[in-house]
Amino acid sequence: MRSIVLTKGVPDFSEGAVSFDEDGHLERGKTPTVMNPNDYYALQAALQTRVRHGGHVSGMSMGPPSYKTVLEEAMEAVYADDSYLLSDRALAASDTWATAITLSAAIEKHQEEVADVDLVFAGFKTADGETGHTGPQTAWCLDWPIVTHVLALDIDPDERTLRAKRLVEGDVDEIETVEAPLPCVVITDPEFAPTYRKAAHRLEHKQLRAETQERAADHDEHLTTWDHQDLNLDPDYIGLDGSPTIVSSVDPIPKAPSEREATVVDPGDADGMEQVVEEMHPFAGGD
Repeated sequence: MRSIVLTKGVPDFSEGAVSFDEDGHLERGKTPTVMNPNDYYALQAALQTRVRHGGHVSGMSMGPPSYKTVLEEAMEAVYADDSYLLSDRALAASDTWATAITLSAAIEKHQEEVADVDLVFAGFKTADGETGHTGPQTAWCLDWPIVTHVLALDIDPDERTLRAKRLVEGDVDEIETVEAPLPCVVITDPEFAPTYRKAAHRLEHKQLRAETQERAADHDEHLTTWDHQDLNLDPDYIGLDGSPTIVSSVDPIPKAPSEREATVVDPGDADGMEQVVEEMHPFAGGD
């Protein structure tokens, strides 16, 4: 099985240092970035597929050059063989539709020049936009079947089909089993959990981890960067010009509060220490 996992960098909201330009567009190059949390489940689904059926896994992301760190993190998480970064100024300020056009063009280029792709995995939604559009829109551009809210899956390589358990839309308590032909786009649900029941699978998992630690140490050697010209994309259909979404306004994102608040009291401050004792006394044992 040959898989591509779509992953994205999102603002590190814990830092509260999210930068926007005057038009309300996120300045990703000036904003601390981490891998989108929901992409972790897509990475785990791709890893499970590789462990069970062998093959090759690639990470793919669209963004500024700094997203190399996101792809490196993805490589370590999914034990990927290589990574693809889609990056240049013409792609900046893309909404989900322009992003999907770019991603689908890169997947088609991979199909034509590298190898056929069996599966594309994507997370449920991103922590910044939270639209959940990019994965489904990419599937639409590719004209591939899509299975969303996937909780568990397996592949029949001989029949070229995917069998998955998914949450029924609008009812998180109802689960259905569906089948889809390959190639296919899979959108994992945050409830997805990989399973490795066979000893052979657990051994393969361990071996892949050891191999990836060596590969990730020299990630740039396994990274391919494509710009919009490499993908033969018309600038009118990508980036800001190709994005029909209009940002009306943005609200500042404050730094996330600490998990605990602390008050520093000098032991020499009699009044302060008396207040501490009074506040703590109800929680002490005894009377």
